[in-house]
Amino acid sequence: MAFNIEMILEVYQKIQSKVDKARTIKQTPLTLSEKILYAHLWDSELKTPYKRGIDYVDFAPDRITCQDATAQMALLQFMQAGKNKVAVPTTVHCDHLIQASIGATKDLQSALNSSNEVFNFLESVSNKYGIGFWKPGAGIIHQVVLENYAFPGGMMIGTDSHTVNAGGLGMIAIGVGGADAVDVMAGMPWELKFPKLIGVKLTGKCSGWTSPKDVILKVAGILTVKGGTGAIIEYFGPGAKSMSCTGKGTICNMGAEVGATTSTFGYDESMERYLRSTGRSDIADAANKVKDYLTADPEVYQNPEKYFDQVIEINLSELMPHINGPFSPDIATPVNEMAEKSKKNDWPLKVEWGLIGSCTNSSYEDLSRAASIAQQAIDKGLETKSELGINPGSEQVRFTADRDGFLDIFENLNAKIFTNACGPCIGQWARKDADLQEKNTIVHSFNRNFAKRNDGNPNTHAFVASPEMVAAIAISGRLDFNPITDLLINSKGEKVKLDEPTGWELPPKGFEVEDAGYLAPSEDGSNIEIKISKTSERLQLLEPFSPWDGKNILDAKLLIKALGKCTTDHISMAGPWLRYRGHLDNISNNCLIGAVNAFNDKTNFVKNQLNGEYQGVPDVQRIYKENGIDTVVVGDHNYGEGSSREHAAMEPRHLGVKVVIVKSFARIHETNLKKQGMLGVTFDNENDYDLIQEDDLFDFIDLEKFSPGKQLAIEIKHKDGSKDIILANHTYNTQQIEWYKKGSALNLIKKNKT
Repeated sequence: MAFNIEMILEVYQKIQSKVDKARTIKQTPLTLSEKILYAHLWDSELKTPYKRGIDYVDFAPDRITCQDATAQMALLQFMQAGKNKVAVPTTVHCDHLIQASIGATKDLQSALNSSNEVFNFLESVSNKYGIGFWKPGAGIIHQVVLENYAFPGGMMIGTDSHTVNAGGLGMIAIGVGGADAVDVMAGMPWELKFPKLIGVKLTGKCSGWTSPKDVILKVAGILTVKGGTGAIIEYFGPGAKSMSCTGKGTICNMGAEVGATTSTFGYDESMERYLRSTGRSDIADAANKVKDYLTADPEVYQNPEKYFDQVIEINLSELMPHINGPFSPDIATPVNEMAEKSKKNDWPLKVEWGLIGSCTNSSYEDLSRAASIAQQAIDKGLETKSELGINPGSEQVRFTADRDGFLDIFENLNAKIFTNACGPCIGQWARKDADLQEKNTIVHSFNRNFAKRNDGNPNTHAFVASPEMVAAIAISGRLDFNPITDLLINSKGEKVKLDEPTGWELPPKGFEVEDAGYLAPSEDGSNIEIKISKTSERLQLLEPFSPWDGKNILDAKLLIKALGKCTTDHISMAGPWLRYRGHLDNISNNCLIGAVNAFNDKTNFVKNQLNGEYQGVPDVQRIYKENGIDTVVVGDHNYGEGSSREHAAMEPRHLGVKVVIVKSFARIHETNLKKQGMLGVTFDNENDYDLIQEDDLFDFIDLEKFSPGKQLAIEIKHKDGSKDIILANHTYNTQQIEWYKKGSALNLIKKNKT
């Protein structure tokens, strides 16, 4: 039996009429993405088709999902909204605050000891407001969602950029900031610029060492980390139908690394098999009745160039296994080219660690294929030359894999079985000697590999590959190992070759679990009191941000001009800082400490214009705030790419930064800035970035006339007395300008309530 089956059946009852109406008004066949989008409009009175990449549209998502690190701030905001219960089904998942170190049992207990205050807060808030709660150890949010909540044709938002994983089960699932989630929790519409559409036609079939992971590694190489921005990627073709549901989830998951709004696949037999295997035959039966509405119209896939803004074609039969990295997930290298490329770039060939799991590759199928390689190593007398770590995706996956002997196989190779949690993927990894910051290589099946992401060491070269490739490389201990062609020497001195991986799409004996880790909320939470200690280091009640005074911003100082890549990890680091995700003031001490200062190529080292000294970014900004001085942050391309964490927007806002000016924004971060009442704009001429000097002052001379579609003029005053006037663009619509005027979107919600 599925969760929220009544809601799902209602979606299916209405989808036919909504899609038919949209098709009539648009007067063209519809893609799957369009069907789901038009079926989830807030205003059902559709009169004209929406323009892709232009129109802002209000949607009504079916459900919300939150992970523990971002849920803290989301729920702290929701507590201010004045609501008694969430308006749509919502869940919280405790997976980010569990550090990988010794092994599952001890690591979980350590997390319970160190983060009990946070877990208790999340559980009590969930209980009070009708939110489903998944305990620490229950699993990684996106695997749990795929197993329990995702359904074909649905729309979901989540406070994690990899919410898109649910596209593997035919959803439109989109990562958002906590403020967006609060809107929907509070019964408000959710706004999104109507996405462009990228079609990926898959022909052939994966075989041998090639896996679904290699599809997205290839796509990342084609699109780059920003090539999917503002677009939904829709996969189709015979190659898509040949894949498992969890394989599709892997592909959708890492679509976040190309900036895509989300990714999805049309409903097919693999999804039906997965639904039935995970105890949701009732959803499969209902989906089968409307299956034509859960995939694109036939004409779309017959002539994709007519209906998508961009089309990519990949022949799976010809696709090589890939290894992507280091330091960026879009540096794509076929395995047969890695030896030459690694030598050319002086990448360390010795692999210190192989890591399997995370939200993208922690399914039963993934573990089974990796275990088949591990078993071969045992049978052929091989030992792993690298350390090996395993993060199962959920307690259900872990329990079933343990029952079927996979975990024993890994442990026989001296692998560490970590908790069903994110751990090493997000910097929650107590890696030995990482603090020495020595140059080294690791290979993992995760999604992101930015510098310092996994272990805090900027010199760790992290590469992304499929679980089976990670297992093979860990056994060999070398980055340049190609299991398709290369031989290994076993304990007897014999040359042996690894056979192709094998595995099971779904467990032959079915899934099994004793305690999945779910706690249902109280029917009536009105008597539940949420207590937060005023002396807590981890949790802090929020104070509303101040509204705009309606005046031009004058004489604002430059806080930092960030050079090159500036992700949400650079703006608000994870790792040890995760413990402060519920305490805005404390976590603000990491604000922009990872951003590279364009004037000295150093991190966390900027000029204090009041005394001429160089100090840490948060330190300087707090001094400016104490003195009532407005400040500006300047950034490069794709500023704020990466995770959905709204702390990257809330921290500068809290510390008194007034404006962020960049060459271009990542979608989620731009929205987060808007939600928190920040002014986020882009250079009309991106070369104007070069005009900005270290001691500059900024006058926003026509901000008093802030309106949709109107450029803003900025006078930049240099230390030598010279001036430059530049133009900046923005994407604020009328409603978003109201957020700015009121100080935040949440302030507007509260005002409208009263």
